Amino acid sequence: MKTNYALSKKVAALSLVVSATIASQAFATTLEDVKKRDSLSCGVSEGVPGFSNPDSTGNWVGLDVDICRAVAAAVLGDSTKIKFVPLSSKQKIIAVTSGQVDMTSRTTTWTMKRDTKEGVDFTAVVYYDGQGFMARKEANIGKAQDMDGASVCVTTGTTTELNLTDYARANNINLESVVFEGKKEAFNAYSSGRCDIFTTDSSQLASLRTTLKDPQNHVILPEIISKEPLSPLVRHGDNQWKDLVTWVINGVINAEEKGVTAANVKDLQATSTDPVIQRMLGKTGDVGSYIGLDSDWLVKSISAVGNYGEIYERNLGKTLNLERGLNEQWNKGGILYSPPIR
Repeated sequence: MKTNYALSKKVAALSLVVSATIASQAFATTLEDVKKRDSLSCGVSEGVPGFSNPDSTGNWVGLDVDICRAVAAAVLGDSTKIKFVPLSSKQKIIAVTSGQVDMTSRTTTWTMKRDTKEGVDFTAVVYYDGQGFMARKEANIGKAQDMDGASVCVTTGTTTELNLTDYARANNINLESVVFEGKKEAFNAYSSGRCDIFTTDSSQLASLRTTLKDPQNHVILPEIISKEPLSPLVRHGDNQWKDLVTWVINGVINAEEKGVTAANVKDLQATSTDPVIQRMLGKTGDVGSYIGLDSDWLVKSISAVGNYGEIYERNLGKTLNLERGLNEQWNKGGILYSPPIR
């Protein structure tokens, strides 16, 4: 009996090793693909100012874009080695699962269904948002309860559509949903007068309102009807790549907390006596090896795009006048809280 038990333990252990080996060899890792290609393929929106949108010269800019650039800098040492792929709401997940893009950084809400049933993994929250409503001033709709009987432009098959239905039912409000395949189509329909109301995440309402001919004649209602934690996503099953993208994001968040900026990162790497900063910037320890990168991976990211606060201010503060709110650091009244690098 003792011999059989010992043999069973050896067989079980061998089976675990074999299974782990097979799983790790099932596909080339995304990190290997990116390095071999010498370019990161990143899915972005079709155009949401402040998050991902081409500027007047065709250069992609925005918070989501900078997250992609931070990853490219950490992996390839160059934040410009990126192919940006504009994706509609329906394409943003399948583009990752099919391998069309290495990651999607596109104002995408982290939900249970997406995280467990659709072949993707979320990384870290880059913006805490919530769904809201925009209406024309002339409609005299000052709050959500005034929307009874109104028509609402909404993107079909999204959390936005489900939230709208749930809110109307819970609050006994009669609404006519006018659905569209994409957010761009839904917003264009609202701006042309086809609907009384347009609904999406509140940050995007502020963003898209700036593109209207008469933004001052449109109001964003005070109600926030949902939780919308926005996070980049990667293919399910490639744990190394998920860890890498997650910790690049955590890295720029931690950098803001510690006062490490694009301007001082090189100096702090050389002179700081703070053990946390020394470890973050690769002067001591070997945290880069945990995610398959060089010791100065975070220095490269911060040098390219700055810390989270710099990214936020450049893309959402100056351009959209969006206050940090929930997206302020945890020790300054917000809920932005990153695990430590150690």
